[in-house]
Amino acid sequence: MSEQSASSHLAVEVASQPDLWADAAARAPGLADRLPPRGARLAVVGCGTSWFVAQAYAAQREERGHGETDAFTATELPLDRPYDAVLHISRSGTTTEVIAVAEALRGRTPTYAVVATPETPLLDLVDHAVVLPDMDERSVVQTRFATSVLALLRASVGDDLRPAIEQARAVLAEDESTAVAPLVGLEQITFLGTGWTIGPAHEAALKLRESTQSWTESYSAMEYRHGPISIATTGRAVWVLGDAPAGLAADVAATGARLEHRPVDALAELVRVHRLCLARAAALGLDPDRPRHLTRSVILDATGG
Repeated sequence: MSEQSASSHLAVEVASQPDLWADAAARAPGLADRLPPRGARLAVVGCGTSWFVAQAYAAQREERGHGETDAFTATELPLDRPYDAVLHISRSGTTTEVIAVAEALRGRTPTYAVVATPETPLLDLVDHAVVLPDMDERSVVQTRFATSVLALLRASVGDDLRPAIEQARAVLAEDESTAVAPLVGLEQITFLGTGWTIGPAHEAALKLRESTQSWTESYSAMEYRHGPISIATTGRAVWVLGDAPAGLAADVAATGARLEHRPVDALAELVRVHRLCLARAAALGLDPDRPRHLTRSVILDATGG
């Protein structure tokens, strides 16, 4: 890894994740009154990375019997659909589309938010909020805030984060030659997930696109053979987060592509993706803290100018 990548904000933030997850899981019981109640019909809203966190949480919450839960990117939330509550996820609390939804729902639907930044506009628009400044980031690219929020939300519905935490620590301790080096020079990577890991698969693909300008794609694992497999070939990879569907390994092998799959929690695999982002950015001479065309928060000009 280059000196620049090793000393980047992103590198520090990636390495801090397991400890922050442990802290998030410990905090979860004490935050019950600031998170949507069990049984509520819930919509979870976010943009970009936060949308993928919303997808993962929605699947886990419903699977664990806490109530019907849907996830939407902010502009696609059906405002007239009758939800008991809406949860906003936003690192900055300033994203234009999220603010617009919160304003539209104010006084109509109980609203909740999880943010990193205190005294942010979103906090004035919702009924209940969890603020996590110690999980905030200096890098434009989100890593630890997103994964820590997901750890917190998973813990809030009864998920045991201890295996994920230990697996992530093992990933961070692993030598780069085995953790990510074989993946650095690949032409293309497709990420796959099932159930709650579809969100992390989308997030993994986004992280590599943001930080290294790489060609990545992401799909539900069972949809992969319905078309996307056509791009698989030698020099490319298919990376599965979570369970791999029966027969997928043989189908990928037949294409000549590399199958990447470990039987670990998808959060731990995201940490390995983050390590790949750092290694690949170093190989390409890119600054992992400053991806091109991106800013910390998307704030749109209401005039259109």
